[in-house]
Amino acid sequence: MKENQSTPRKRGKGGRNPKNDPANYRYSVNFTAVEHARFLTMFEQSGLQSKARFIAARVFGDEFRVVKTDRAALEYATKLTSFFAQFRAVGVNYNQTVKELHSNYSEKKALALLYKLENATKELAEIGKKIVELSEEFREKWSPK
Repeated sequence: MKENQSTPRKRGKGGRNPKNDPANYRYSVNFTAVEHARFLTMFEQSGLQSKARFIAARVFGDEFRVVKTDRAALEYATKLTSFFAQFRAVGVNYNQTVKELHSNYSEKKALALLYKLENATKELAEIGKKIVELSEEFREKWSPK
């Protein structure tokens, strides 16, 4: 008989390591509909992820910061993201066309692929112009004067 089988294995208790200072004390607060709406507005403006942390910060007088979202900047970022996706798609097509050209194709096939490459390059240039125009428009509207 092996020595390992006769002696029991030591097992850890498993699970998560306990916190040094767990938060065991809980309190309950009741709000009216108006107070609840005000609380939710303040919570959303704080930018915190947890309502419990927000409440604790307010109770202990931590600094209350307001995070405001600029709709125009958000719209700009959305448009810029969509242009980037289009730019990337055209770039992928460009790379695929170049790879096909390097393969063994006849002259006729190579000319057809070059035509596709030319069209992809034109699309890429148009999207680049739109990106520059959008950025200039945003800069004119929102740059500090």
